[in-house]
Amino acid sequence: MREELVTPADTEALGQRLAASLGAGDLVVLDGPLGAGKTVLVRGLARGLGVHGPVTSPTFVIARTHRPGPRGIGLVHVDAYRLGGAGDLAGELDALDLDTDLESAVVVVEWGEGVVESLTDRHLLVRLGRAPDTETRTATWEWRTRG
Repeated sequence: MREELVTPADTEALGQRLAASLGAGDLVVLDGPLGAGKTVLVRGLARGLGVHGPVTSPTFVIARTHRPGPRGIGLVHVDAYRLGGAGDLAGELDALDLDTDLESAVVVVEWGEGVVESLTDRHLLVRLGRAPDTETRTATWEWRTRG
């Protein structure tokens, strides 16, 4: 699937629509350069899931947990950009205990492509991009299976 996102509101709306098909145990991997709209998309996912708490970039805390709302599904928002700096990416991922979070939440990982796919048998890969000299983003997404 592919969509042009002219405004941040369009990006949030896409996230909200994608959330309608997500449930506990789903892993969403976000890819895209700085400023592509990854955290904005997560705000839409959070709205669609109805979780509690404002969504902000987890760059400095690595992971933020949002309590479940009416749908009963939590959201764990991870920024993997700084993982692996100590040379033990697998150990850092294990310390986050994301596999346990997946039991009751949707786990969304920014900068996660090539890093977290092994957590589940399938994941939703969302790529966001922005052409130079424009504010319009392009989103592509697809479910991928391991193997």
